[in-house]
Amino acid sequence: MTSTEHLDFHEIDACLFDVFAKDCFSKDAVDFAEEWRAGYYAHVKNVSQGGEGTTNADIMQRQVIPPPCTRPMFDHITDTGRYAHHRPRWSHLEDVWGESDPYEDTIPGLTELKRYVNILALSNGSFRLLLDLARNQDVPWDGIFSSELNKKVYKSAAYHLSLPPHKIAMVAAHRFDLIAAASAGFKTIYVPRPAEDSREIRESMRSKKDGGEVDLVVKDFEELARLVREARES
Repeated sequence: MTSTEHLDFHEIDACLFDVFAKDCFSKDAVDFAEEWRAGYYAHVKNVSQGGEGTTNADIMQRQVIPPPCTRPMFDHITDTGRYAHHRPRWSHLEDVWGESDPYEDTIPGLTELKRYVNILALSNGSFRLLLDLARNQDVPWDGIFSSELNKKVYKSAAYHLSLPPHKIAMVAAHRFDLIAAASAGFKTIYVPRPAEDSREIRESMRSKKDGGEVDLVVKDFEELARLVREARES
């Protein structure tokens, strides 16, 4: 049974979700997405440390697509082998994120959770990407925050929600996002996703009750919604 000892859901007024979807297709497609995203995060790290480069997420994605696309092993995904003399066929791949399918628990979990708290996206994806995801998959957000994730962004979100940080819970599948959110005073909820943190990290995550770093670990959004409902209706 999941313990909520370190998280009083009566005090939580908003849950913010780190959103950056990735489809899981064939192994080659997953490998391609991993290499693409690794380039994206390398760019983000470089810019955040004062290096040159854009902070626009859509432009970043377009800039880091070419390297993996030049590898012959991915020709069947990108068609670069057959269309190298034309406008790169991989140019359409930047739209993939906005058309990604959510995990099965995402929509029912968020829909139930929305009955009790405000639910918002807080992501380093561009606003247009997050809007496309919401429109294409009927994600019931109450709002969207789009910005590079750092301590200032969490404080800004609290300011715009007119809430003290302890009344906001950050929900994410990345340990490092939750550590940053906690440093800003947010409550933290970890949801392990197979396409996000490594297996080693996912299996090592524990709630504070069990000696871990986050306030709560749940298996998916539906479990989170159930825990909130039970707390609010008790």
